[in-house]
Amino acid sequence: MVFTELSDRDFNRFSALVYEKCGINLHEGKKELVRARLGKRLRETGFKDFNAYYRFVTKEDVGDELVYMLDAISTNLTSFFREEKHFDFLKQVVFPSYVAGKSGVRFRRLRFWSAGCSSGEEPYSLAIWLSEYFNTSRGPDIKILATDISTKVLGQAKKGIYPAVRIEKVPISMVKKYFQKGHGRQEGYFRVKSLLRQLIEFKRFNLIEPFPFKETFNLIICRNVMIYFDKKTQQTLANKFYDALLNEGYLFIGHSETLTGVDHRFNYIRPSVYQKL
Repeated sequence: MVFTELSDRDFNRFSALVYEKCGINLHEGKKELVRARLGKRLRETGFKDFNAYYRFVTKEDVGDELVYMLDAISTNLTSFFREEKHFDFLKQVVFPSYVAGKSGVRFRRLRFWSAGCSSGEEPYSLAIWLSEYFNTSRGPDIKILATDISTKVLGQAKKGIYPAVRIEKVPISMVKKYFQKGHGRQEGYFRVKSLLRQLIEFKRFNLIEPFPFKETFNLIICRNVMIYFDKKTQQTLANKFYDALLNEGYLFIGHSETLTGVDHRFNYIRPSVYQKL
């Protein structure tokens, strides 16, 4: 099947649609990426051109194909213990503050949110780090919410199964403690053990939608997500994150990101680390 090229008109329409639905800002330099990824959706759905596909998604689709389209457009790149300085900061500063607590009262309940969790390496890394620092059977009540807009990567995250190459950054002692080695048809793969998986709840969530959470978080990790948003969307999201945090709670963003130029209420702590005070 031969497809027509993605015209400027079609690119602009899809860009506007993606921005409206999930806040991702697709500038002109992303045209080839959009053409390639939506071209794959055309092949899978049988549409002959981008115009027909756009009409379907905006006029006839009940919502399922829109989700698949956003899955195709969103970029999901992650790894275990990515951006090591964040994990050092957790161990050296954040976790000890939970033990000391406010006014010397130890934290008994800890809530974390991995916003843009991709295929799960980030929340599982956090779960490992928490389990290493705290005795999760006798320590505080710990729960991690892990969300992403992509149903595809969430499916991978929920399974918690990774090829050996994906866990190369995990120390051998932690691999033995927190992963189950595959055998037979699963040779070369490792599955996260249930003691970690029971700490995490995976959900699909679109960050530009209103936050439905009834409880506030001690820490929100949203790394390498806001880089895809324009300043207006970054500002809205940063302030929603602020409201979703407990006092003294932290926000981690990607090391290639900054809130400079964004009107927000956070205190700057160090590159990519902000705190609600």
